[in-house]
Amino acid sequence: MLPSFQTPWFHPDRYAAKRPTLRARGAIIRAIRTFMEQLGCEEVETPALQISPGLEPHLKAFKTELLEPFEEVGRTLMLHTSPEFAMKKLLAAGETDIFQIARVFRNGERGPTHHPEFTMLEWYRTGLPLEGLMAETEDLVRVVAQAAGVDVLRWDGVAVDPFAPWERLTVAEALDRYAGIDLMAALEAGVAVSGNPMEPSPAPLRAAAEGIGVTCQDHDRCEDVFFRVVLDRVEPNLGRERPTILHAYPVCMAALSRRDPRDPRLAERFEVYVGGLELANAFGELTDAAEQAARFTHDMDVKEALYGERYPIDGAFLAALEQGLPECSGIALGVDRLVMLCTGAKRLEDVLWVPVADPASL
Repeated sequence: MLPSFQTPWFHPDRYAAKRPTLRARGAIIRAIRTFMEQLGCEEVETPALQISPGLEPHLKAFKTELLEPFEEVGRTLMLHTSPEFAMKKLLAAGETDIFQIARVFRNGERGPTHHPEFTMLEWYRTGLPLEGLMAETEDLVRVVAQAAGVDVLRWDGVAVDPFAPWERLTVAEALDRYAGIDLMAALEAGVAVSGNPMEPSPAPLRAAAEGIGVTCQDHDRCEDVFFRVVLDRVEPNLGRERPTILHAYPVCMAALSRRDPRDPRLAERFEVYVGGLELANAFGELTDAAEQAARFTHDMDVKEALYGERYPIDGAFLAALEQGLPECSGIALGVDRLVMLCTGAKRLEDVLWVPVADPASL
C-alpha cells in the first residue's frame, strides 16, 4: 500500500474519510442559497472568462486563448479572480440585490487555506450601508453553522463562538492593540512626504514596523509594510473567541471601495476573521468611474514594476460605472474556508470534492 501522503484522493479509504465533510459542504451550500433567497437576492451566473480578471497587483491570473469560428488568431482572455466586474455590470443594467456562488481562479496559490480554483460567495445589496452588510454576514454565518450542526467554528486549535456578539475593531485600533503602532500618524507622515494619499511614503510606517521587530524590504511600498505587520502581529489575534469584523481601512488600501464620507482618510471596507483566518472582504462600492480608472491605472503600474506585466483594464466595466452603478455594498466570502471552519478540516483540499491536480503528486 502507498504511504498516505502518496495515496490518491480517489482511493476509497481516503475518500470515505472525508465523505462526512462533503455532506456538510452540501448542507452549507443549500443553507447559503436559502438564506440569500430569503433576503430577496437573485442568483446570477457570469462567465469565468473575462478580459480583465481582477486588478489587485499581487493576484496572478490564468490566461487562455479565445478562438472564434474560422479564425486562426485568437485573443487572450483570463479566468476571473472574482466575479465582481461582471456582477456590477448587472447592477448597472438594473438588477438590485444579487448573489453568486462562483468558481474563481488564482494562479500561484496552493496551501492549507489556498487553492488554484475555489468557491466564492459574492453578493451585492443596493441601498444597504456597510453596517447593514456586517449584520447580514453575521446572520449568514450563524445560519450556516446551524445547518452544519455545530455551535462553534474551529480553526488552528481554537473554538470560536459565532453566536456571541461579534467584535468590531477598526484597523487603527487593531494595530495599536496588537503591534503598538499609531497607524494613522505613520500614514499621515507618509502622505506629507509623498504628497499622495493613495501612495504614502513607506518610511514612517517601516520605521515603526522595524521598531517592533518586523523585517521589511527596501522596495516595500507602504501597503506592503502594513501587511507585513498585520500578518505577523495582528491577524493571529483576530477572531479568537468570537469572530472579528476589522473595518475602517486607510484609503490607500481602498481597492474598489468608496471613501468614508465621515472621514476621507478612510475607506468603506471591512474583513471578517475567525480564529485568525480571513473569511470575507467587503466594500461600500465605489461608483465614480474616473476615480476607479485612476486606481486601476495605479495598480497596474505597481504590478508592472513588481512583476513586469499589466492586465487589461475592462473598459466596459468603467462604462457601466459611468452609466450609473446604484449605491450598494458588496462582499466576497470564501465558501471553502467557511466549510473548513464548520467541519474542523485542516486543509482546504479536505473540503473539496475533487482537488486541482498537483503536478508534484503525479
